[in-house]
Amino acid sequence: MPAPTKLMADAIRVLSMDAVEQANSGHPGMPMGMADVATVLWTKFLKYDAGATDWADRDRFVLSAGHGSMLLYSLLHLSGVKGVPMQSLRDFRKLGSNTPGHPEYGHTPGVETTTGPLGQGLATAVGMAMAERKLAARFGADLVDHRTWVVAGDGCLMEGISHEAISIAGRLKLNRLTVLWDDNDITIDGHVGLSDATDQLARFKAAGWATKRIDGHDEGQIKKALAWALKQDKPSLIACKTIIGKGSPTFQGTHDVHGKALGKDEIVKTRAALGWTHEPFTVPDEALKPWRKAGKRGAKDRKAWQAKLDASPLKAEFERAMSGALPAHAFEALDAFIAEAAVSKPAAATRQHSGTVLEKIFGSIPELVGGSADLTGSNNTFVKNTQIFDAPDYAGRYVNYGVREFGMGAAMNGLALHGGVIPYGGTFLVFTDYARPAIRLAALMGIRVIHVGTHDSIGLGEDGPTHQPVEHLASLRAMPNLHVFRPADAIETAECWKLALESTGAPSVMALSRQKTAAVRGEPAGENLSARGAYQLVGASSPAQVTIFATGTEVPIALAARDLLEADGIGTRVVSVPCFEHFEHQPADYQAQLIGETAVRVAVEAGVRQGWDRFIGSDGAFVGMTGFGASGTDKDLYKHFGITAQGVAAAAKAKL
Repeated sequence: MPAPTKLMADAIRVLSMDAVEQANSGHPGMPMGMADVATVLWTKFLKYDAGATDWADRDRFVLSAGHGSMLLYSLLHLSGVKGVPMQSLRDFRKLGSNTPGHPEYGHTPGVETTTGPLGQGLATAVGMAMAERKLAARFGADLVDHRTWVVAGDGCLMEGISHEAISIAGRLKLNRLTVLWDDNDITIDGHVGLSDATDQLARFKAAGWATKRIDGHDEGQIKKALAWALKQDKPSLIACKTIIGKGSPTFQGTHDVHGKALGKDEIVKTRAALGWTHEPFTVPDEALKPWRKAGKRGAKDRKAWQAKLDASPLKAEFERAMSGALPAHAFEALDAFIAEAAVSKPAAATRQHSGTVLEKIFGSIPELVGGSADLTGSNNTFVKNTQIFDAPDYAGRYVNYGVREFGMGAAMNGLALHGGVIPYGGTFLVFTDYARPAIRLAALMGIRVIHVGTHDSIGLGEDGPTHQPVEHLASLRAMPNLHVFRPADAIETAECWKLALESTGAPSVMALSRQKTAAVRGEPAGENLSARGAYQLVGASSPAQVTIFATGTEVPIALAARDLLEADGIGTRVVSVPCFEHFEHQPADYQAQLIGETAVRVAVEAGVRQGWDRFIGSDGAFVGMTGFGASGTDKDLYKHFGITAQGVAAAAKAKL
């Protein structure tokens, strides 16, 4: 490479190896190998302003190969992002630093998404590219006109999520998306050929991508390829043939440089090979000045964009949408529906109630973009007359994700991270297993993504145990910062949707029934009772001896069990528990009062017991599932497994 560009790229190499050495852990190989590609991208093509990392119309840069985090941290520091001073690089991987081992959204300015679980960065970037097209259709190219760039490694492309992601992107012709593949032929175990022989260019091309192969250390080829990507009418893959750990005389090109410090002796040799005479964490002016100039390169464009925004009649709406704030009257129609439901007490599957809720809010919250993993009719996620999101105009608000639960989950993360979009997507609750890694990252990042999981128990019936979620509620509730809602009727469903939409710092799962269920709420509460997480639905007619806790379709069973117990003179109260997580955020005195001190506490839920001892104690009675389900009608299955009013009443009496 020409001397100035080589010096700038070598600054990345040296900072990366020095930071990993100081931390005595990390991954120097990828940053050293991709330094040349990253330097050309960030100095010549990437649309960004280091002084305003939150500029709405910036290009998004996603390091899907998140283990190479020092590449990103070096780029942020060198380009002049104030929140990433040299001390941040010195503190790489230290507790409390803003340079953790893998990039984490919200910890470091300029980090667009949390990456590390390989392939998810690429899949999340697909969602970002979708959001850019959607918002460009809504607000116009003057306000929304940017690209999404991804650095991915061999591991990212081996992961199954990559197939889901590239096929979605290819189908949607997301030509603002470019993947820079660090094609270095190395994995942790050794040469890529040990485990993979895929022709990646052929695979991407088959999925509808434009592809090109270059020498990832040749500045001229890199420039031409990046310029080529700008002209494509489909997403693009640039295979950058690189040498992992480039610059290290002993370890470059080997798997030894992937994930450990080079060692003091090798660092001395590498400095000599690069002609780098400076002390650790010292960048000479001849490298730093052009980097800082590059970091300011986008300031002029940003100011011109700001002038366009200030002059636009759409400014207020654009800023509101990007901030994540809901419209002032977002829930007017929904509140009217709640009031009406309190009178009419509609009986229906909670998935149907969810569909009705969407009809009430979809028009008043234009940021909502829905979808389903090929289960639209079953999930009740489609609002009548909604345009499908698709090329060439991308104005639609419903995505046909296909049978790609993981790809859908990751894309929704990208939609949410980009801003200006509130994504929701549906599948059967049992198949949240396929999407779980994306749900986990959403919870870790604290972003608003709503997963609609219908067919939430053995109540789905004849499809049998492969489709009947038994352990899923407990498993999802075990995940930190994930709100798992299981509403009982129309009113609770509406309340839970409100909470999910208002929850800007956590994703949500809506667990909804296939089978019809009776209404349990009939009086206007004057507040969102589901916001408490758990609340007394019906009190005891005499001093309470039994408390029954229930969720979803088992709440009517609990009420029927109460009637049986009360008829026998046993004072019984029923507590509905639509959301464990919300209950945990209530004051301690409310929690204690609600759980109560009755002699007997019983929980009923068509799932496993795990998690319920929080309410009933280890000596409480639980009526639910102890194993997998079976194929049969919902009514037969509930009787077969003893999840009945009689079963609940008997369990309570056995404890008295």
